[in-house]
Amino acid sequence: MNNEFIEILDGIEQEKGIPKEVVLEKLERALAAAIRKHLGVNHHAEAKVDPVTGEMTVYTHREVVEDRPPFDENTPEEERPEPIDWQTQIPISQAKEIDKKYKVGDFVDIYADPAEFGRIAAQTARQVVMQGLREIERGMVVEQFEQLKGTILTGRVTRMERGNIMVEIGNQEAILQKNESIPGEVYKTGELIKVFLVDVSNGKNGAQLYISRTNVGFVKELFKREVPEIADGTVEIKAIAREAGGRTKLAVVTNDDNVDPRGACIGNAGSRVKAISNELNGEKIDIIRYSDNIEEFVTEALSPAVITNVIKNDLEKVCLVVVPDDQLSLAIGKEGQNARLSAKLTGWKIDIKSESYIAEL
Repeated sequence: MNNEFIEILDGIEQEKGIPKEVVLEKLERALAAAIRKHLGVNHHAEAKVDPVTGEMTVYTHREVVEDRPPFDENTPEEERPEPIDWQTQIPISQAKEIDKKYKVGDFVDIYADPAEFGRIAAQTARQVVMQGLREIERGMVVEQFEQLKGTILTGRVTRMERGNIMVEIGNQEAILQKNESIPGEVYKTGELIKVFLVDVSNGKNGAQLYISRTNVGFVKELFKREVPEIADGTVEIKAIAREAGGRTKLAVVTNDDNVDPRGACIGNAGSRVKAISNELNGEKIDIIRYSDNIEEFVTEALSPAVITNVIKNDLEKVCLVVVPDDQLSLAIGKEGQNARLSAKLTGWKIDIKSESYIAEL
């Protein structure tokens, strides 16, 4: 180790943002492992590298034990003292030569000549810098993206592969899988798109980003960006139900009597919700008022259909919803979408029946 090596680490820190201390810590662990392999696996070896000079210090921890009485070849085996393990132990007489304060049971640091390990140190340093640096850098990238999990990122479409879209986010490439893209969307190479970062992991080839445009979190974050009342907590999103590319239902509430939570999300002349719908490739968005009263909540969720009555079964979490005959198809929705999303939103099973059907019971 020398000043030149420290200068290399300083350069890496400036160029790649990897702290010198992180590399030195990894190097010290690698040096200790290499030295233990050289001296013997039982050695408790440690290595320190001065962050300023690059000077290396090597030492081993040894336990202070009683001196062993001498014996010769005529001493019976059972009377011979247990031999000292020179990899991990030091007799008390030698320990006191280092410092008289030592007593049996203490641990002594035995410093070794670094020159003896010069070749090992140089070899290990090269391995750490050449091979370990990538791992450190990858870990830092993962940590950076970990802090962005659950937020919206902007990436550039680079290419398409088997229906999946490759997206470059910063210096990282992520895969927007086909089932995570909004049905009907067409992506062009070079186009900037917004994606929701679902998760991140440390893969063998670097940071693995899991992104989506169908996740309900994507809608929630879009509303946070577009609606200041949601961003500052005045309006709260209580529940979201979504069928990407088709329709989203959003339940909102506020504790401020001066704020209309639904109106805040819709915006002047529908400007806010339109902007979000455009980002979602024209996906329809229903914004409803949340209520702790399940009958009221189900009624709101099924709007714009007119509801005659809601009868709940708390035990089975089922609501029987009665509607006028001419409102039945509207309440159920095309291919059952309105009823299906309302059930997801409220968390209750919804059974919709017409007034004429109920009258015949």
